[in-house]
Amino acid sequence: MSEDQKRLLEQQLWNIANTLRGKMNADEFRDYILGFIFYKYLAEKMELFANDILKQDGITFRSLTTTDSQTLEIVEAVKEESLERLGYFLKPDELFSEVVKRGNNDVEGRNNFILEDLQRILTNIQLSTMGTDSEDDFDNLFEDMDLNSTKLGKTPEARNEIVVKVLSHLDKIDFKLESTELDVLGDAYEYLISQFASGAGKKAGEFYTPQEVSMILAKIVSTGKDKLRSVYDPTCGSGSLLLRVAREVKEVSNFYGQELNRTTYNLARMNMILHGVHYRKFDIKQEDTLEHPQHKDLTFEAIVANPPFSAQWSANPLFTTDDRFSQYGKLAPSGKADFAFVCHMVHHLADNGCMAVVLPHGALFRGSAEQHIRRYLIENRNYLDAVIGLPANIFYGTSIPTCIMVFKKCKEHPQDVLFIDASQHFEKVKTQNVLREEHIEKIVTTYRNRLEEDKYSKRATLEQIAENDYNLNIPRYVDTFVSEESIDINAVANDLKSLEMELEAIDQSIAGFCKELNIITPF
Repeated sequence: MSEDQKRLLEQQLWNIANTLRGKMNADEFRDYILGFIFYKYLAEKMELFANDILKQDGITFRSLTTTDSQTLEIVEAVKEESLERLGYFLKPDELFSEVVKRGNNDVEGRNNFILEDLQRILTNIQLSTMGTDSEDDFDNLFEDMDLNSTKLGKTPEARNEIVVKVLSHLDKIDFKLESTELDVLGDAYEYLISQFASGAGKKAGEFYTPQEVSMILAKIVSTGKDKLRSVYDPTCGSGSLLLRVAREVKEVSNFYGQELNRTTYNLARMNMILHGVHYRKFDIKQEDTLEHPQHKDLTFEAIVANPPFSAQWSANPLFTTDDRFSQYGKLAPSGKADFAFVCHMVHHLADNGCMAVVLPHGALFRGSAEQHIRRYLIENRNYLDAVIGLPANIFYGTSIPTCIMVFKKCKEHPQDVLFIDASQHFEKVKTQNVLREEHIEKIVTTYRNRLEEDKYSKRATLEQIAENDYNLNIPRYVDTFVSEESIDINAVANDLKSLEMELEAIDQSIAGFCKELNIITPF
């Protein structure tokens, strides 16, 4: 698919999304449009899979009916195979395009009211997984799509009209699911999520990390590896960061994530399935990661995260006996959970693993318990591998400057910590600062080769960090001071004298002209 075709598809999808928008907030109509796209994906995947099974019998899945006893047996056989391989099942008359036909009154003897039909089908998708291995992955996946909501329209007829319109537009788009090389739908879905994030303001941080930052994190944790046994994000949002890591390597065996927000948790599971991640290869849980961790006994080869900046957490004294926090002697403060997330992630990091986490700059230099934790991680464990300063105003909903902290339990360079100051390397686009490909490449290359560059990067020894009392503020290590040019006072004085002499000569010329014209001089 060419870039022009991709842009055209993205524009088509955004236009369809705007058909739904009306008076809804971005995060509300997001749930409908992404849900409809997901339903289309499941239906088309189901049909392709079933047709492949039925090919040898010379029949198509769409031609089967569930009323005929002979074909009912075939449908049941397809269902059994589908639940094992795909993890869900749709009947022939539940396919996306069949519903669109009914909505457009293209089916004889049926009216075009499809809302009840559609709601039933979405429920049936979930019910088809009951008692199977994929049950948790499809549980309440469509719960945010209330087709009876007055936000879609005041009357059932008005709601039906807008839903039919959106489904009809989507039905005309070919996502090329039969091509295993292309991920047209996955890319389109990512595009829509990023568009919704840019329009959702502060709420966007709950579900989306800007793609440029995701790329940096993914490239860092995959350095030197073609395959990853596991990747984990404790605050996974829509799952985009986990999927970004998969793009940097040939294979990721298993994806793990946890997300507090129920709607965003649903979005993450949809995103995984849409990107072709088999239901057996991902384990996304919904709960508060710090208070109720869901992957207790597991360690991960790659960990990436963009936790909510300086969030509240309980800091309950009982956590001092929790294996994640007990070794530090102090808990992160209740009003600043940044290092609670760091401690949680370090606990789950495998010995051969790498973790990269986005944090506010305050985490680098704040005192008290946070300083105590930083000191332990560096002095006692020597886990800190690098600190990367990012530009301000690159995240949705906040303009504060941020940093990436990289940790490894087995560092290749145990004698130092690499500091990178990339805060001035960006392009301003309207009101947002953006990292371009060359900015990302410079950060990643500098990290991977541990390069030192004047006013950009520096390897600081553990002794230097100790001398700074474990304050990791980047300007302490990367000197970005630009001295002003020295001024020659004597030369300035001579210039002023020259100017005075020139002014005198000009005044005399003007006075001469005024005398000739017999007018008063202006001075």
